[in-house]
Parts: sequence; structure tokens; C-alpha cells
Amino acid sequence: MSNNIPDLLDIVALTIDLPEYNLLRGQVGTIVEILADGDAFEVEFSNHNGQTYESVGLRPEQIVVLHFEPASPSYASEIVKA
Repeated sequence: MSNNIPDLLDIVALTIDLPEYNLLRGQVGTIVEILADGDAFEVEFSNHNGQTYESVGLRPEQIVVLHFEPASPSYASEIVKA
């Protein structure tokens, strides 16, 4: 991931409910394909056994990239300047 833009294999969470897919805000998935030159992403949602239970095309505003490690000092200083 660069410049906080979602990238292939990023772990993301839904920012909205998608009742038509039985998905709720906060559910976690993995970006498995970049669509429309980055204007959309195919996100796969899997259970604890790794079995996919839903795969949905989503827009960037419908997801947020999850971070599991602290941001580098240079990245954090870029955020403060913005």
C-alpha cells in the first residue's frame, strides 16, 4: 500500500452495511482484484476456515484499509502536514 490507496491483498473493513450480501459495517475482507483502474476493488470475505462466503465489487469509499503495524515516521509526518 502506498499513499494510503488500497492495493492488491490489503486487508480492509466495510464502512457501510450491505444487507443485500448479508455483510455489515466492520466486516473484514481481502482485496483480491483491482477493478476499473483502481476505481473499484473485488473484496473477498472468508470465514475462520478460509472458505469464501462472499465476493463483492466495492468502491474505495465503502472500505477502509486496516493497518497492523505503526506507520513509519516519514509517513506520519506527511499526514500531519496534510
